Amino acid sequence: MKFELPQLDYSYDALEPFIDAKTMEIHHSKHHQTYLEKFNAVLEKYPDLNYNSAEDILKNLETLPVAEADRVVIKNMGGGFVNHSLFWKIMAPKKEIDAGLIKDIEKDFGSMIDFKALFTKLATAHFGSGWTWLVRDAEGKLAVYSLQNQDSPLSIGHEPVFVIDLWEHAYYLKYQNRRAEYIENWWNVLKLI
Repeated sequence: MKFELPQLDYSYDALEPFIDAKTMEIHHSKHHQTYLEKFNAVLEKYPDLNYNSAEDILKNLETLPVAEADRVVIKNMGGGFVNHSLFWKIMAPKKEIDAGLIKDIEKDFGSMIDFKALFTKLATAHFGSGWTWLVRDAEGKLAVYSLQNQDSPLSIGHEPVFVIDLWEHAYYLKYQNRRAEYIENWWNVLKLI
């Protein structure tokens, strides 16, 4: 089974002025496409590998019957493919408020204000490339943390809820070195809360 680049539910310019159209186009059609192609290429080496989804592969990363060097490629390229696929889905030009999620955030973090401050602080403090995540752990409790590069919470048994991409390609054309401004503006296109 070969994976395909997911189509966006909105046009490249739909998230303006917060995320510019050129960044969206390059990010989706070039960066995400490259992760996909390299992920598919490494999986072609293992035609007997049994999986239901790309997420399933990452959930079982440590036990996949593959060469160790290929496990690293799967982690990086598969992680890049899956992480970006989620990133596109959780953003939209219009909010689609998830009242249940808001209730869970308030229960686990005290308030939306406290949660947003924590998430923003972690994302802003993240060194180098990576992602900041809101996840559910094995017991269903929400947690926030950052991961380096294309690492996925799926590989540590957590279910991603939403994520912000902190790689420079996600913001550099518009924001240059102003990552904090990108993070603050990203809240405007996060559709769930």
